[in-house]
Amino acid sequence: MRKMEAFKASLIRGRRDFVVSSSSAPPQPPKGTGNGAGRVYYMSDFGGDPTGQKDSTEHIQSLLDAAAAQAPSAQSVLSSAGSGPSEGSLTAGVPNKAGTADLQGGTYKVSKPVQVPPGGNIVIKDGTIQASDDSPEGGPAIDASPKQAPPAENTESFVDDIKPAQLSPDPSSFSFEYITFQNIMIDSNHRGAGISLSNALRTSIENVYVSHFSTTAINVQPSSSETYITNSFLGQHPTAGRDPHERNFTGTAINLSGTNNALTDVVLFSSAVGVDVSGHGNTLSGVHCYNKATRFGATGIYLRKLGQDVGRNRIINCYLDYSRIVAEDPLQLHISNSFFRGDAFVALKSIKGVVSGVNIVDNTFSGSNKGTGIVQLQQSNGPFNKINQVVVDRNSVTGMSMKATVANGAVRGNGTSFTLDFNPVLLFPNRITHAQYSLIATNGAFPNHVLRSVSNNRVVVATNVPVSATVFATVDQN
Repeated sequence: MRKMEAFKASLIRGRRDFVVSSSSAPPQPPKGTGNGAGRVYYMSDFGGDPTGQKDSTEHIQSLLDAAAAQAPSAQSVLSSAGSGPSEGSLTAGVPNKAGTADLQGGTYKVSKPVQVPPGGNIVIKDGTIQASDDSPEGGPAIDASPKQAPPAENTESFVDDIKPAQLSPDPSSFSFEYITFQNIMIDSNHRGAGISLSNALRTSIENVYVSHFSTTAINVQPSSSETYITNSFLGQHPTAGRDPHERNFTGTAINLSGTNNALTDVVLFSSAVGVDVSGHGNTLSGVHCYNKATRFGATGIYLRKLGQDVGRNRIINCYLDYSRIVAEDPLQLHISNSFFRGDAFVALKSIKGVVSGVNIVDNTFSGSNKGTGIVQLQQSNGPFNKINQVVVDRNSVTGMSMKATVANGAVRGNGTSFTLDFNPVLLFPNRITHAQYSLIATNGAFPNHVLRSVSNNRVVVATNVPVSATVFATVDQN
């Protein structure tokens, strides 16, 4: 009987055309929608204008509400076992809704944020959402956050004594889990953001295109964790580069204030900041940043300091296309196997003068022979005075100035003093923590020799008698 009912429902749905409704009352789903069909709800059953000419906010909201209605199986579990992980094995307090909202490829105009109802295991897919001219400024097109959630924290308002535990979300505070946004295009119409996540756990954003945002395309707030953004394209203005208005790009493509998130194979093509990272434990892989050229004042990836002992992010296999990375007081930051093109570089920015556990290794830098350093120190707030376990080494450089924390050199001369100047290469000024040298006399002499000084990034080797010799040295700032 269930199979017969499902077959009948599929035939009815197949004959149903899109319905354009002008009623302000939320449309009701047809009887039997989702029954026997895996709880998949179709936009054609809820009215709305798939051409994007008329407002469809309430219709989309009704679609999402239906997809997030409690599944019958979960209701039976609730009545017999109470709330908790037994409801489909989601996090305690997050009910398993097990519903899919299918936009069926239509373009729908919204005049206010569409609210994803709290719950878990909800899929929103296959369509375009466009903000109208009268939608609220600054708001997202799709909002996955509790209705009574407090406003998002300003990343610059955090005090300096915040501990990592305070930045991690409370496991009991999640309102969403396993929400999937798939095959969706969002046109924010220069009104605000694209997708906003708050109190969300294990969110998947797959093959999503967000354009014309004025604030943030995807905003992962501090109360969210384990957000995976993949195969997506984010830009304020559709462009393939060299846009004549490039210097006017604003906004942020992705804000990662939450923890333990991952970006994989994402293209950021126009915005003032590509990825703004203020959480910890995040991984960026295969991210292509050509959002705005550094010479116009923009940043591809910005890692902010949000208090003491906060950091621990990884950037691997990325493409910084004329766009820099800026890291404030970095802690356990790893940047490797990435390509920096067009004089793009890594800037270590001093806030409290601390840099610890930083690896910038095995990258490729390509520039225009302007002498731009591949790694630069920004110390307008004061010099770095707490330096520990920093390794900048094994990078391939063409057309830029090599900077490293490990260097080799040689000097040939005749006399009693031999000086090797490592300032053109070493990253930190006046800092050599380890030096090793060898002296090879070329005239058969056998002099006494000693490492006399390593100050000001210069190695001075002295002999007791004049000698013709070559001195080799290896130095390390780590």
